[in-house]
Amino acid sequence: MNQPIDIDVQDIDHLGLIAGIVDEIGIVEIIDRLLGTHPLEEVSAGHVVKGLILNCLGFLTAPLYLFSQFFEGKATEHLIGPGVKPAHLNDSRIGRVLDQLFKQGLTAVFMEVALAAVKRFEVSTKRAHLDSSSFCVQGEYLNSQQNSNAGDMGSEGQSSEIKDSPKAAAENSAAPVPIEITHGYSRDNRPDLKQFTLSLITSGDGDVPLDLRVGNGNDADKAVFTEVIAEFQQQWKAAEPEVFVADSALYSEANLEALGNTPWISRVPATIAEAQQLMQSLAQEMFASSSLDNYAIAEVCSIYAGVPQRWLVVQSQKRKQADLKQLNWRVETVKTEKTKALKELRAHPFACEADALDAANAFAKKLQYHRLDGIEVHKTPHYDKPGRPGKDDLPQRFTYHIQATLILNESALEPYRNQAGRFILATNLLNDELWPNDPILQEYKNQQSCERGFRFLKDPLFFVSRVFVKSPRRVAALAMLMGICLLVYSIGQRQLRQALEAANATISDQRAQPTARPTLRWVMQCFQSVHLVWVDGTKWAIKLNDSQSHILRFLSSTCQKYYSLCSGTCGM
Repeated sequence: MNQPIDIDVQDIDHLGLIAGIVDEIGIVEIIDRLLGTHPLEEVSAGHVVKGLILNCLGFLTAPLYLFSQFFEGKATEHLIGPGVKPAHLNDSRIGRVLDQLFKQGLTAVFMEVALAAVKRFEVSTKRAHLDSSSFCVQGEYLNSQQNSNAGDMGSEGQSSEIKDSPKAAAENSAAPVPIEITHGYSRDNRPDLKQFTLSLITSGDGDVPLDLRVGNGNDADKAVFTEVIAEFQQQWKAAEPEVFVADSALYSEANLEALGNTPWISRVPATIAEAQQLMQSLAQEMFASSSLDNYAIAEVCSIYAGVPQRWLVVQSQKRKQADLKQLNWRVETVKTEKTKALKELRAHPFACEADALDAANAFAKKLQYHRLDGIEVHKTPHYDKPGRPGKDDLPQRFTYHIQATLILNESALEPYRNQAGRFILATNLLNDELWPNDPILQEYKNQQSCERGFRFLKDPLFFVSRVFVKSPRRVAALAMLMGICLLVYSIGQRQLRQALEAANATISDQRAQPTARPTLRWVMQCFQSVHLVWVDGTKWAIKLNDSQSHILRFLSSTCQKYYSLCSGTCGM
């Protein structure tokens, strides 16, 4: 009689790509080295972190309290390591690892991983871009005193929580709260929710994050940017960036003084009177065309805050059209408001002509885009008896009323029209031969590298857009892991694009058109429905379609091995 065949089908999907990138960076080994291992533990901290990264980039937005369930039906041992079962990745183990990461120092842990990635993949760090964003959380977060008597982890309003053991809870209750989750300026337009902030330094080469700092919900960029740069310079052990690029939050008298000789490029806030006057008054003939399309640049010298620097007044033709359209809208809106106000003023009676003129002048002084024309004061008599007064009746009193017309003030509008499409970049890179104007402008345009990173972290398709922990220290640890997920994604995308460019090859995009610059997100979607088949406890088959096999040719052997039954770098 034939024995029944035991067949088990487990999902790999795109997780093999993520696992391969994690392996090539060496994240598991780095975490285990920093946090240590124990002979009795079923799964090391490094493998827990690898599992968290797979969960984060799993496209299922499975929250942390469903972490072990995320791996049900997946090839867990194949993806994470021999002997690792979904049950090993439980709530308590995750909580302890997050606490260990916090205790080790989140920025230090992240920088170790980033340094390994930079060295392994030869990422250029000549240009560093700095920015920050806020991340909203739902639920009430406790201060350090209240938190000592509360549970640490779990989803808001959920009974399924990751909790500390009594001993661990007692130890953790005395730990200082690393960040304050509170209300602050929300980039997500959710001022009703509490938040924390995240500051990133990314490389201009592939948008790879180099440094990360988790901050309080009410931290102001202007107050923390110089601290982030200083801490990065102290801890970074690779080639130091030639220049730091940031938005206008970096540009203040105190920050320029704190930066010292650190090379920087920043946007000058339009609220600075000197900058506003320059943008409004600089003649068009002062601008020279840029090699960048639709841009023109005029360079002037400045010693703002006592720091010698170059100011590049940049004019964008595309932005000018948008700004003029916005200006016209504002002018029309103000006209409607002021016309109504003038109508009310004209109906108001004044006791004397002087009072009426004073009111008209006060009204005119508040006008930004308009002026009053034909100002007159009409004298109106009033009689005691109602009806038409007789020929010999004398008025008992007089009231005075303003008559004027609201018209456009062309001379007042001219500076705003001149300012349309203009902004100012400042830098202390004074050698214009080494740093011509166009590369400075291009570096500022590359500031989008940080913005792309934050868009990735906030994308609802990714787990990292949600925070399901209550303890502020664990929120901070999870935020650091969010940054590592961004690092893994950026490295994978960079390496794939470089491999395609080197081979002069393409893959198909979403519209079935060839592309040499695919997003890793699209590539991961291409690897859905990839399965590992076990027969009687032995790996039997992994079936790939032609498109998946073609893509794997341009990925590293560490990624390829997860889609092959043979070890090493055997053929696909």
